[in-house]
Amino acid sequence: MSRLLRSNLRGLLTMQIRMSSDQLGELGKGAGKGGGAGGAVREAGGAFGKKQAAEEELYFKRKEQEQLAALRQHHQEEIEHHKKEIERLQREIDRHKGKIRKLKHDD
Repeated sequence: MSRLLRSNLRGLLTMQIRMSSDQLGELGKGAGKGGGAGGAVREAGGAFGKKQAAEEELYFKRKEQEQLAALRQHHQEEIEHHKKEIERLQREIDRHKGKIRKLKHDD
């Protein structure tokens, strides 16, 4: 992945996390600032609210890690595909060079 694309992806993820955390207020402390209550347990706050908030954060963090792993795997497969394509094209170049050499020797 190019450096520019990687930095843009990081910036986007950071911005999304900041925006969501700004709307949530303090996790587990009751309803967030975004207008949504976040569910009865979270709205009530207290230990259960904090626990639910922590579990939700963990869930989304794991989900993000899975998505990044899938993206890395996809790019690795693309790299392998392009390497094989380069090898195939190099064989074609060599074949054509051989034909040119043969034509030169036939003269």
